[in-house]
Amino acid sequence: MTGYGNSDPGPTLGRHGELGMTNPIDEWIGNAVKSNDVVLFMKGTPEQPQCGFSGRVVQMLDYMGVAYAGVNVLQSDDLRNGIKEFSDWPTIPQLYVKGEFVGGCDIITEMFQNGELKDMFANGGIEVKQANATA
Repeated sequence: MTGYGNSDPGPTLGRHGELGMTNPIDEWIGNAVKSNDVVLFMKGTPEQPQCGFSGRVVQMLDYMGVAYAGVNVLQSDDLRNGIKEFSDWPTIPQLYVKGEFVGGCDIITEMFQNGELKDMFANGGIEVKQANATA
């Protein structure tokens, strides 16, 4: 054993460097991001988006045939506010690929239109089932 004779690592530094406990919603979001190659934090579900921006990103991912997890941020105020703090990005939807924040609707739309989104998936080993996945 190391430290003071026990396996407890002691206090941890939070995401912003402050001393304290880890926020449970941050842990949940971090786990969702790490355990899914592609995850979309959105308003509503992929089957029933609750805003136009979320719906647009769902359409692009579905068109490309990419497997992804959809997380409905409307299920909890903690989740809706927590994802904005987690990414330091003020809007929803938010797309994560291989644990990295990619962007919101405008960025994803631009990447989709210019082929960067397809390339990012291909470079990450994520299957794109649509052969010509650009607008």
